[in-house]
Amino acid sequence: QVQLVESGGGLVQAGGSLRLSCVLSGGFLENYAMGWFRQAPGKEREFVAGISWNGGRIAYGDSVKGRFTISRDNTKNTMYLQMTSLKPDDTAVYYCAAAATTLTRLPSGYDYWGQGTQVTASS
Repeated sequence: QVQLVESGGGLVQAGGSLRLSCVLSGGFLENYAMGWFRQAPGKEREFVAGISWNGGRIAYGDSVKGRFTISRDNTKNTMYLQMTSLKPDDTAVYYCAAAATTLTRLPSGYDYWGQGTQVTASS
């Protein structure tokens, strides 16, 4: 059974940086398009970034373009999200997700989800 585990969240001052990691076990990362989503209290789950199985296609949500960078290392079964210039509005639980079909911005397109990691950017 595929499992995803996120790490790297924490508390950071506005303007700071964090790097999230997502490790896939029970399968091979190269078989999946991957995505990062986030959800703040009282809000819907929001697409942050996505990457195709070989990194050839990448997509970002409008609110993070130019500040966040998604990447993956299939040899380590690990995906990353480098976050810079963090803002208080970035505060949320961040989830990684795996899609067996294709890169998509829709949560319904993903087959597996991690438990999430909290990111808090204080003003």
